[in-house]
Amino acid sequence: MRMDERKKKVLAAVVQDYILTGEPVGSRTIARRYNLGVSPATIRNEMADLEEMGLLEQPHTSAGRIPSDYGYRYYVDCLMAPEKLTPAEEEYVRRRYNQKMLEIEQVLEETARLLSEMTAYTAVALGPYQNNAILEQVQILPVHSANKALLVAITSTGMVEHRIFVIPEDVTPEDLTRISRVLNASLQGIALEELRQAVLRDIYREVAEHRGLIKQVIDLLQQILALEGGEKVYLEGILNILSQPEFKNLEKVKDILAFLEREEALRRIFNAAPGSGLTIRIGQENKEEGIDKCSVVTISYAVEGKIMGKVGLLGPTRMHYSRVISVLQCVADSLSRALEQFYR
Repeated sequence: MRMDERKKKVLAAVVQDYILTGEPVGSRTIARRYNLGVSPATIRNEMADLEEMGLLEQPHTSAGRIPSDYGYRYYVDCLMAPEKLTPAEEEYVRRRYNQKMLEIEQVLEETARLLSEMTAYTAVALGPYQNNAILEQVQILPVHSANKALLVAITSTGMVEHRIFVIPEDVTPEDLTRISRVLNASLQGIALEELRQAVLRDIYREVAEHRGLIKQVIDLLQQILALEGGEKVYLEGILNILSQPEFKNLEKVKDILAFLEREEALRRIFNAAPGSGLTIRIGQENKEEGIDKCSVVTISYAVEGKIMGKVGLLGPTRMHYSRVISVLQCVADSLSRALEQFYR
């Protein structure tokens, strides 16, 4: 069955109306709101043809129809008109990034908040991959609790991470200062993935009496710099899912919330499309368990042409795609510029 211009107009109208209202769309609604120049009966026939082609579905016994995943895909790829942000919205994004932010973490947290706020969907920002991060500074500080210390690590990308850990009873604040000094002298300027046994031997030799503590700190540093876990995940707007009418049923939303708790699954789905540019995955195109009723839209951000990570949005398949794309492009451009200061 051929996809002629009238069918395209009817499909576009159904998708746009369903995105707007969340209610199944009938032929009379299309005739009244979209001025296609044909009768409701003609529109009804076209909708029946579109259903036969797999582009529309009829939920339950409703007289109206809704787009299928395939219908959304055709709309996004072939019919959707771009929607520009207003000058006021673009200025608002610029102002948010003009705030004084001293760490990459702050910038990415702000990015996730901004995306969630501007779209009312769930936002994810993946931090720069830390596998090649260069260690710039290490500090081990005593804390008030007995037998505990605070490890602070600063990397060349501006990432600041910290962990509280248990230390032996006989370790003094002076010992922690000395160990910090030895670690900085030995590790400064080294990518932890390149840490060699020879470097460790030098460290152990200088503070031989605290060999176990040193090993504990090195293990923590490797965890902090995500050598095993991939990029850090910044998540905002989880409860936005609950505001969508299709997810009012808690049974439906339970799987989505469970998915959002799994950082490794989030990394996989947001990194599923390699390379740069914008990616839209609709419904069952998402292979992770729990989000086959959702759409995921992602875009890369870069510094001096090098891709550093991805940001994106997760929402229902009834997503306002044209707006989401414009917001993501604007935010990714501003994020890329904001990060340049950390890589000079």
